[in-house]
Amino acid sequence: MYRVSKVLNNNGVIAIDMDDNQEYVLLGRGVGFGRKVSQRFELPEDCTRYRLAEETPRGSARKLAGSVAPEYLEIADEILREAERTFGDLDRRILFSLADHISFAVERIRAGEQISNPLTGDIQVLFYSEFKAASVLKRILRERMDIGIDDHEVGYVALHIHSAIGDEDVSVAMQTARAVRECIEEIERETGSAIDVESLSYNRLMNHIKYMVARILKNETLHLNMNRYMESEYPDSFAIARKVCSHLGKSIGAAMDETEIGYLAMHIARVCSGNLKGQ
Repeated sequence: MYRVSKVLNNNGVIAIDMDDNQEYVLLGRGVGFGRKVSQRFELPEDCTRYRLAEETPRGSARKLAGSVAPEYLEIADEILREAERTFGDLDRRILFSLADHISFAVERIRAGEQISNPLTGDIQVLFYSEFKAASVLKRILRERMDIGIDDHEVGYVALHIHSAIGDEDVSVAMQTARAVRECIEEIERETGSAIDVESLSYNRLMNHIKYMVARILKNETLHLNMNRYMESEYPDSFAIARKVCSHLGKSIGAAMDETEIGYLAMHIARVCSGNLKGQ
C-alpha cells in the first residue's frame, strides 16, 4: 500500500511505501490521474518505482526529482524500459541523472546549442546495444516536443544506459571510448594507413581494446602469455602494440600488464597485415 505525498502529473506521483516507510517516484500510465495528497492506493500493474533516498553523480535523487520537470522523468523511464528489454534488470538510480541530462539537452537544443562529440562513432560501435536502446529518445522527443536530436546526444544517453548495466560511472565509459579512439589513432599513425572501419577485424580490435581498458582499470590479468610468439612471428605488430600499451597506461593512469601486448599485437596483425612490413 502506498500513500501519495505529491502528484507530479497524470503519469507520475511521489508516494510513501507504507511497508518500508520509504519515499518513491512511481511512473506509469495514469498512476497520478485523479490522485490526491495522502490518498492510499495499491501499486498499479506495469508501474515502475524509483527510490528517492539515493545519491546520484548529479546530486541527491530527491533534489533532482523536485527540480526536473515530470515529463523528463517519464522520458527517462521509457528509455530505461526500452533498455530493460535488451539487458534485463538495470540500476534504476540512473533515472534521475538521465532525466536531468535530457532536460539540459532539450534546453541546449531550443537555444540552438547543439553539441558535438568526437567520440560518438566510437560509442556507437563499443556500446552498440546501449546506443540502439538510447535511440528511442529521437522518436520520443520528435513526437512529444517536436524536437530533433542527433547522434551526439544519443551517444551520451547510451553512456548513461551503460553505466546502469555495469554499475560504472558515465565518466569511466567516456574514458574507455576516448582511450580506444587514442589507441586506434596511434595504430593508424604507426602503420601510415587508415583502418577500414567497416571490417570485422576493426570491430574486433575496438572491442579488444575496450575490454583491455576494463581489465587495466580493474587490475585484472590475462592467463596466457603470447608475447614471445607474437614478437617472433609478428615483430612489427608487436612493436606497435608495445608502444600503444605504454601510451595507454600513461593515459589512463594505471599499470599495464605486459601480457596485454601480445594479444593487442595479434589484433593489430589481423587488421593491418597488409600495411605492415615483414608480416
